[in-house]
Amino acid sequence: MTGGGPRLSEGQRLNWLRLIRTPNVGPATFRDLINRFGSAEAAIERLPALVSRFSALPPRIPTLATAMSEMATAERIGARFAAVGEPDYPAHLMQIEAPPPLIAVRGNTAVLGLRMVAIVGARNASLSGMKIAQGLASDLGRDGYAIVSGLARGIDTAAHRGSLDTGSVAVLAGGLDRPYPPENVRLSEEICERGALVSEMPFGWEPRAQDFPRRNRLVAGMALGLVVVEAARRSGSLISARLAGEMGRQVFAVPGSPLDPRAEGTNRLLKDGAVLVTDARDVLETLAPMTMRQPQTFSEPADFTDAPEADDSARSRLLEALSPTPGEIDELIRHTGLHPAQVHLVLLELDLAGRLERHAGGMVSLLADDAWRSR
Repeated sequence: MTGGGPRLSEGQRLNWLRLIRTPNVGPATFRDLINRFGSAEAAIERLPALVSRFSALPPRIPTLATAMSEMATAERIGARFAAVGEPDYPAHLMQIEAPPPLIAVRGNTAVLGLRMVAIVGARNASLSGMKIAQGLASDLGRDGYAIVSGLARGIDTAAHRGSLDTGSVAVLAGGLDRPYPPENVRLSEEICERGALVSEMPFGWEPRAQDFPRRNRLVAGMALGLVVVEAARRSGSLISARLAGEMGRQVFAVPGSPLDPRAEGTNRLLKDGAVLVTDARDVLETLAPMTMRQPQTFSEPADFTDAPEADDSARSRLLEALSPTPGEIDELIRHTGLHPAQVHLVLLELDLAGRLERHAGGMVSLLADDAWRSR
């Protein structure tokens, strides 16, 4: 199932792309900017003034020509951009906190309308672990589920191979034209034949270590449930499981030998309440009630376009209330006595200047001087 909202015009899509590609504008900041100014075009016009409150450096807003060039690159490789709320944007991804405003999609976009299960696990997977992952993917696919994973070595690769014929979705940590790892380039082409590649990163972007948790967030967000097949005590798969739990997704785990370090993470998940999986029926029976529920439709956030502006006194009061310890925005509003729109505006100014850090659950914290200067 996918979104059901209207499509952006070409001009709107270009401005959305320019805005989300601007440094320090992430999904949450993008949402707040649209919320505040009504459109990406209006937000772009206001960015220089917003940034100047807390930074002497002007914002590096991509030009219209740069956005058009990225659009042309997408078209050359057979990809397109889907905006949150549009018919081909995955419906369950719209439910997460601050979904990516735009995702690049290559392949069969119809697969994004299927119910999805995520399968993730160790890169240095055992032969038995890969066999289990591939079998689960195949069995779930025959029951109508698309399988979403991260195209990594090991368990991810096995999950994609098991779902090639029924619908596989690979979420990339880099641009769609930069599949990683290199040995899975051919697999990415096979996925596109019936499934899809998805990324929120710019074309030409080489994935970095810090980009993989962002990818994991999308993998967890697109699925009804997430299955971990093998995972060490400290692994990206456990990050995916934590994110899935925070999003209200069902977490599953395949048990393993206590003597195998690759099973330490999955066995820990089981102790913490994950559903034990030995075959696809365990997943299907658990998810059956959830498939009867309709995902929430996308709705625009509250309109603050006519709200009061923030003055220097409001900025000082909010700066005094902020600290390096994450705090709730509602608590900041109560503590300062400021209008919610004033608080959100100053947070936007700090965010665009690289001085604010956003956390799960809508929490925010002020970056120390050394931290934001190094950004």
